[in-house]
Amino acid sequence: MPLKRHLGLAHVFCIATGAMVSSGIFVLPGIAHAKAGPAVILSYLIAGLVACIGMLSAAELVTAMPKAGGDYFFVTRGLGPGVGTIAGLLTWFSLSLKSAFAIVGMSALITAFLPVNRHLAGLLCCLLFTVLNLFGSKHAARTQLLLVAGLLALMLYYIIRGAPHVAVENLVPFVPHGAESVLFTAAFVFVAYGGIIQISSIAEDVAKPGKTIPQGMILALVTTTLFYTLMVWVTSGVLAADKLDHSLTPIADGAAVFMGPTGRFLVGTAALLAFMSTANAGILAASRYLLALGRDELAPSFLSRLHRRFKTPHIAILITSAFIAVALFLKLDILVEAASLVLILGFILSGICVIVLRESHLQNYRPAFRAPLYPFLQIIGILSGLLLVFEMGVMAFVIFSLLAVTGFTIYRCYGRHRARRESALSHLTARLTARELLTGDLEEELKQVLRERDEIELDRLDHLITESIILDLEQAASSEELFQLVSEVAAERAGLPSEELDHKLIEREQMASTVLSPDIAVPHLVLPGDHRFEIIPIRIREGVAFSEEAPAVKAVFVLMGTLDERTFHLRALAGIAQIVQEPDFIERWTAARNESALRDLLLLASRHRQ
Repeated sequence: MPLKRHLGLAHVFCIATGAMVSSGIFVLPGIAHAKAGPAVILSYLIAGLVACIGMLSAAELVTAMPKAGGDYFFVTRGLGPGVGTIAGLLTWFSLSLKSAFAIVGMSALITAFLPVNRHLAGLLCCLLFTVLNLFGSKHAARTQLLLVAGLLALMLYYIIRGAPHVAVENLVPFVPHGAESVLFTAAFVFVAYGGIIQISSIAEDVAKPGKTIPQGMILALVTTTLFYTLMVWVTSGVLAADKLDHSLTPIADGAAVFMGPTGRFLVGTAALLAFMSTANAGILAASRYLLALGRDELAPSFLSRLHRRFKTPHIAILITSAFIAVALFLKLDILVEAASLVLILGFILSGICVIVLRESHLQNYRPAFRAPLYPFLQIIGILSGLLLVFEMGVMAFVIFSLLAVTGFTIYRCYGRHRARRESALSHLTARLTARELLTGDLEEELKQVLRERDEIELDRLDHLITESIILDLEQAASSEELFQLVSEVAAERAGLPSEELDHKLIEREQMASTVLSPDIAVPHLVLPGDHRFEIIPIRIREGVAFSEEAPAVKAVFVLMGTLDERTFHLRALAGIAQIVQEPDFIERWTAARNESALRDLLLLASRHRQ
């Protein structure tokens, strides 16, 4: 059962922004300033630009496969269920820990103003966000919209109020530790942008995902990068280096300089909103990974159950929230490093998946958004991600390795025996070995995903194409030879002897050419009787000669119907005309692998359906 698609651009923007804006701006700037000096401003900007590379690859993948589970879903379809299981569990773990870390920060702020036990405050916050997500992603997204709107307003207020107080002497020397420190610090603060990829996990909740998701991701990343850079500029400009370096409350310290205690309170409020939005978005996103694993039978199937009323993955949400509640009592610093490592690996896998999926030449891989500068952009993103990975601590690698082994063990002991799934990697391998080893399951699944994404409601023409005889020929000597073959295979459906049907087709072509273009012809004729209509699509790889003007027609659509079907006959002609007018139709028609691929090409075409 698919999730309800009701999230719009504003929701996507707020969920992506809320997933990013958290400790990356309210805690990290002081530590980063100690490493790069005032040039930390450039470090945040560079990190945002590098994140954009991974985001573009992720946007392409998620518009091609807008399903719950996000990067897990396209990693599984791209690189196989083994890698996908490990990636899905690791990402669920990292997102859950990120939410737990945000709730810890939120409970610390609450206890600073109220005499409440920190752990109790954290558990109550966890319960609140669990209930919001159980009631539906729309309710959770509305809350996210309000949280992010308030957060951005306070961040903008900080920038506007602080800009006049920036002192030049605090910004010189601008690069005290050398240019290399700027790049190193960019890697250090990169985790501040890691949340952008989370939006892919709720793609199945998004209306018109092919358009909404890339727009929301790009807007969120540009906005966040701009706000980060300006806030770090203000903070570096109003605080002397000895006060800013290693501060764990850099934004609050900066606000106190030009707004006094009121500034500290406002920044505390902004931080609270940031932690709330991160925790809310984290539970929303993480639960979709368990949902996807359950659907694919790589984890117990009960994880994929949806609540009858709210249509939310309630079991996955409850398990995620329970893990977060336990994590509130753990030491999180090293675990958060491991979570950050997994997020970086997610960007790397996105780039690898784009390369594998494009090179596999899957016909039904049709992203609504294509990352530019392929494959250079993906290669740069992979190398940049690997560079950042090598900057992580040893303990993060140890924890990551333990989690990876756990994920692989679950796949070997559970998922491997239940899920038999093709991947784009297997298609890429088949290009070099034997295509007959492929089952076509991946193409079929991608077709269903495209139908959901483009909200295709099958009409009568679609049903006729589904049930039609499709002829796939290497060549035909002439249109007469082609019509003879059509008559032999379609006589029974047409209700006529093959000789009579052949005569009618030739006679109709002699009356007036049915060639629409040098590559396309649509022969059509009237059948005797009532309530009968047939369509026969034909692909002739080398082409067939219809006339001197059309010596190599490669796509032929034979339409045959009784007189009482005249109205539908015209609709079918119009539908075929819309299909063949797509800019790359002939290229895709001639490149299709088999009859099934030809049928999919017609069924997934963009046209007006009645």
